[in-house]
Amino acid sequence: MNSKQLESLTSSTCKQVGFVAQFILKELKKVNPNDIETKSLNSLVSYVDKNAEMQLVEKLRKLLPEATFLTEEETIENNEGEYRWIIDPLDGTTNFLHQLPFFSISVALEFQGEIILGVVYEVNRNECFSAWKNGGAYLNDSKIEVSKRTDLGDALIATGFPYYDYRGVEPYFEVLEFFIKNTRGVRRFGSAALDLAYVACGRFDSYYEYSLNAWDVAAGVILVKEAGGKLSDFQGGENFLFGREMIAASPHVFVKTLEVVKTAFSKNR
Repeated sequence: MNSKQLESLTSSTCKQVGFVAQFILKELKKVNPNDIETKSLNSLVSYVDKNAEMQLVEKLRKLLPEATFLTEEETIENNEGEYRWIIDPLDGTTNFLHQLPFFSISVALEFQGEIILGVVYEVNRNECFSAWKNGGAYLNDSKIEVSKRTDLGDALIATGFPYYDYRGVEPYFEVLEFFIKNTRGVRRFGSAALDLAYVACGRFDSYYEYSLNAWDVAAGVILVKEAGGKLSDFQGGENFLFGREMIAASPHVFVKTLEVVKTAFSKNR
């Protein structure tokens, strides 16, 4: 698939994801406690997640019939394939269920193991973050770049608190303490996909989190890359898509972020 085809497919994906975002927003105040299921500790799902995922699968299958799927709610069989869509239909489900306005749809396209297209749709603000390989990153129709702030003391950091896997909680809080004391501040909003989109457009300078799934971060990976940012796992390696841990930052603060995170988590390995 060449760059023009990728650009066209990205545009079409944004449009289709936008239709699903409208469905999610319409359901915001309709979910009642009987509609909520507990998948695991602090991991919730409702008919909205499942219905949104089925809509996405249907729409994306029409755009690229040969592609397989990796989806969070497994409304379709997850399979390998040369092309594969990686989908989180509602990243930030707990926020959605509590009517906190920070949740998103995350859709990425993988080709032979590489993410080549990503869309993160911020439902409440109608913001479509998108990127394709070698095409740059965009917020709606405007090109975006990572932050140009160079001093960690001026940086705003994003993270996600551990909510079921507490094996790394001690080094996690060691890192958190450092950033609380040495940066502009730390935010935990509850949607990894949006955290990465916000790094891509410069709203956040750096992001770190562990216990992540591929569908949480796949679209964000290419957003950050195409916006000029850097990514790694907690040891500075490349295993951040399926390795369940990630650092994403502007180049100016990436090195220091990695140093702090790596030092703390190396003690726990």
